[in-house]
Formats: sequence, structure tokens, C-alpha cells
Amino acid sequence: MPVAEPAAEPSPTGTTPSFPLRAAVVGTGGIVTGSHLPALRELRGRVRLVAAVDTDPARLAAFRDLAGEEVNGYAGLDEMLAAERPALVLLGTPPALHAEQARAALRAGAWVLCEKPLCLSLAEYDAIAAAENEAGGPYASVVFQHRYGSGAVHARELLRSGELGRPLVAHCQTTWYRDRAYYAVPWRGRWATEGGGPTMGHGIHQMDLLLHLLGDWTEVRAMAGRLVHDVESEDVSTALVRFADGAMATVVNSVLSPDEVSRIRIDCADATVELTHLYGHSNDDWAYTPAVHRRDDARRTAHWRTPAADVPSSHAAQLDGFLDAMEKGVRPPGSGAEARRTLEFLAALYKSAFTGQPVRAGEIGPDDPYYHAMHGNHPDWAPKEQ
Repeated sequence: MPVAEPAAEPSPTGTTPSFPLRAAVVGTGGIVTGSHLPALRELRGRVRLVAAVDTDPARLAAFRDLAGEEVNGYAGLDEMLAAERPALVLLGTPPALHAEQARAALRAGAWVLCEKPLCLSLAEYDAIAAAENEAGGPYASVVFQHRYGSGAVHARELLRSGELGRPLVAHCQTTWYRDRAYYAVPWRGRWATEGGGPTMGHGIHQMDLLLHLLGDWTEVRAMAGRLVHDVESEDVSTALVRFADGAMATVVNSVLSPDEVSRIRIDCADATVELTHLYGHSNDDWAYTPAVHRRDDARRTAHWRTPAADVPSSHAAQLDGFLDAMEKGVRPPGSGAEARRTLEFLAALYKSAFTGQPVRAGEIGPDDPYYHAMHGNHPDWAPKEQ
């Protein structure tokens, strides 16, 4: 039973919430205990965890003990929203639950920070967007923590300012390994519950960072396969991408790779910038190599070095920026058109892979089956019961 405590009145829609604001987590599994809870602790002066929701009583009780604070426990989201009226809801549930839970929290006046993917289709994304209030919130944002490390912020500034010259060629790689035991979890490997394979559930982070660094994409040509795992979705995908400024990139997503690595490399006219890591990066994971004609320009290339202050990519780094947006009553980073661009890119990759045709930005609309599901009802990929 939750601890009796008067619930704070919700902030009227479009007004600034008071700090430290009241937050709730939904789902108390590994991602919440391992990432969201430490982030909340790090920012405890700005946010206070008051509630947790989980359908598993034992897991909920264990989380409340771990939190070490007065955290009220609930079996259902609606019950928690009515009783606690939190200003912020952090979603760490399985992917199929995200869309409805995000809409419910938004309707209750709470801002939402949701684990990836925010939803399983463009149709679901647009329904979430319709539940937002464009006049100051609440808004829903997706966890793309790799954008927020100091190395990523610095690289984006250099690329966008033209310091490295025009971006020309890029590579985006998420080559990880997952065994059969990983797919024993019932919701994994299924379109209805996970939304896709390594494209949707693993490589989405590096692909989002690539788009964050390079901007709008215009065309995708892709392939996907089920080479090892007996699942509905893919276990490997590859793509060729053209960007609005003419730059071209290769993308590889895999759960079949014993030598695991996450990598982004961007070759520009004056330098190559490269990020190599696995699940998170710090400044030391970024490298800059000047072009031959720039190697004697020490004054300029010194500016390319990553900043002295090292802020690793993390949930705390993203949450800090999210709280800034809440305080100002503005749309948070990683939401709106920016987040939709990444989801549209994934839909385009799947559509190209399954149809064998190039897909251009903006072509997947409500009349397109790939708007409603990443498998697009393709006979070789959609679940048989459909």
C-alpha cells in the first residue's frame, strides 16, 4: 500500500512546474534501477522520486527498498497518476506499453521521458504528439542519452559550424551479440511487442546520434535478414543513406557479432571525426584526424580536441537538459520533429529492406502500411496470424 501523503496539485497546462518536482517511474526493471534511479539521485536537488509502478509486487518492493526513500508503490499507472499527480513520468516498461502509457501521462498533465523506442510506429508517434500541448507542455521525449555527452555536443558544434569542412562520407555501426537466452524473454524478437530487431532495439541509439550530427536524411536503400535467430524480426540490417547536404553513409546493425562495438565515423573535407565505444561514451572515445592539408595548422586543429570538462553520455546528462526544458516551459530535446525524424528513418530502412526499393524522406504517410507497423504487413515478415 502506498504511504499516505497529500498529492501536490498538478501544474496547470502550459505553466512552469515548481522545483524540486515530483517524479514517478513506471517499470522497475534493470533499465530503471541501473540508469534512471542513479540519474534521479544525481539530480535530487531538482527532482524527487515519489512513486513507482510495477505489476510485479516483489519487484516493486525490491525497488522501493533500493530507492531508499519514501517512494509510494502502485500496481497500475492510472491509479498512480490519480493519487500522485507527478510532474514527470519516466517510462521503463517493455516497448509495446510505451505509447499508451505516454498518452495517459500526458493527459494527466505530466511530462514524459521514455526509454527507446518511444513507440512502435509512426502512427503511434503521431498519436502521442496529438496528446501534447504545444503551448508550453507537457511534452514527451525519448531517451537518446548518447546525444548528451560533452564529446557529442562538441562534435556537433564543430560539424554544424563548418570547422571540420563539409561532411562527405559516414559510417554508423552497432555490431553487438545476443544469444538465444536473450530472446527467451517473451516480448523480444516480436513485432507486436518490440517493434523490430537490432534496428529498432539496439542500433537506434547510434543512428539517432548520426542524424543528430549530420541533420536531415533524404534517401535510404537497405537490406535485412534473419541469419541466426528464429524470431519474427531481423537479426541484422544494413543501409546506404543520403543526407540533405549530399553526404552519404553506411549503416550496420547486428546482434550476431562476437566482437562488439558501437562506432560512428564522419569524413569531412578537413578532418575525420570518429567515436568508438560500446554502451556509452566519454571524451576519450572521440578522435579527430586532420586532413593532410590541415596537419600543419596547429592553432585550428587544437580547437577540435574534445573539451577539458568530461560529461559522459548518460541518463543523468539527458535528464538534466530535460529538467531545464521543464523549468522554461519549452519543448525538450529529443522530442517533437527531431525524435520523429529518427523513427521515420527506421521505418524507411525497414520499408526499403522489405520491398527492395529506395525510400525517400516524407513518403511514408497514413496510407502506407509502414506508417502503421515497421513490418508493413509484408508477407515474409509480418506475423502469420495477421
